Amino acid sequence: MEQLVEEFGHPTYTSFPVIVARMLLAAVFGAAIGFEREWRNRPAGLRTHILVCVAAATFALLTIEIVHAPMFGPEVLKDGAKVDPIRVVEAVTAGVAFLAAGVVFFSRGEVQGLTTGAGMWLAGAIGLAAGLGLWQIAAFVTLLALCVLGLLHRFEVKFDLSEDKRDEKPGAHSPGKGKAG
Repeated sequence: MEQLVEEFGHPTYTSFPVIVARMLLAAVFGAAIGFEREWRNRPAGLRTHILVCVAAATFALLTIEIVHAPMFGPEVLKDGAKVDPIRVVEAVTAGVAFLAAGVVFFSRGEVQGLTTGAGMWLAGAIGLAAGLGLWQIAAFVTLLALCVLGLLHRFEVKFDLSEDKRDEKPGAHSPGKGKAG
């Protein structure tokens, strides 16, 4: 039990308000680009751009935290071996990006699966944060992703910006629109 209290009680190198501000800023900037893409009726839209931007910000923040984590300090090195913890970020981003690319496909003039792919990439960042014990980052980014996926989906459907709305109505398909799913 003490180990759990110790695990969830340690602070991050970056203060939590700064983490929140950076993630929200990434979400706003991603939304600005995504809105422009929605407006121009392009395949990757609002949610996709926000998720990718937040994922990239999460990986960047995780890199900062890894560099300052005591578990990767010089005393950890044994037998002259060198540790490069940043390779964990590289491996996860490459591996998850490969998997995410597999869910994106082009069918009947439409790109599908972009938001799912972006969500997978963000899930990789969240998993990395949780695995490194940076639960504050993992929890906040998960909450932010759920808001992006849930609330913005409702917004897109309400203002007819999302192809998902068509999927709810049989026979309401219009080819060539190319929204991300």
